[in-house]
Amino acid sequence: MLKRLLIGLFVLICMVGVTAFGLDRWISWKTAPYIYDNLSALPKRQVGVVLGTSKYYRTGSINQYYLYRMQGAMNAYNSGKVNYLLLSGDNAQQSYNEPRTMRRDLINAGVDPTDIVLDYAGFRTLDSIVRTRKVFDTNDFIIITQRFHCERALFIALHMGIQAQCYAVPSPKNMLSVRLREFGARLGALVDLYIMEREPRFLGPLVPIPAVHSVPDNAQGYPAVSPEQLVEMQQEKH
Repeated sequence: MLKRLLIGLFVLICMVGVTAFGLDRWISWKTAPYIYDNLSALPKRQVGVVLGTSKYYRTGSINQYYLYRMQGAMNAYNSGKVNYLLLSGDNAQQSYNEPRTMRRDLINAGVDPTDIVLDYAGFRTLDSIVRTRKVFDTNDFIIITQRFHCERALFIALHMGIQAQCYAVPSPKNMLSVRLREFGARLGALVDLYIMEREPRFLGPLVPIPAVHSVPDNAQGYPAVSPEQLVEMQQEKH
């Protein structure tokens, strides 16, 4: 009896693993036509959405994923592929502000401050993508991040009826642990989209990006929340 139970458990684990792997590959296949590795082939769009990540690892060393995304954003902007950069990321702690950090570094690299828009409520990839459409009134845009992240972001966009393409910037060579986390994040995204039917935690008033020049710094479509709410949202981030 015990042997049968162990065999049955092994078969079940194998089936779950195969199914999860198949879903992972399906997401990659479905989004492949919308991903561009070559900047020259990237279509021109008004807005480039830069998905945020921490600038530094916990060890204090620079995060290569961050550097590649900033370089990709600069390349897309300087080449005229995008006119505005929407910097979407986490702002859940006073000492941790992804959009502001990206803005500072991009301005130092030569981007016109008036061509930068901040989305402080990009707590998850789903929030960043859907808010670009519903808050910043942009339905056809370029996502800027690594390929594995491109695939999940584009899958969310396609499911939500949002038009988007992705400029896939390079990834560091040693990314096994990140790819394993991405495997779980994709399963989480499928649950969010098909079971929970989740929407962004915050939406806020409409802030069309072409009107960014007349929008004050404190009116970027992000409602005021308490520190306790920010901590809670940080814990929910994928």
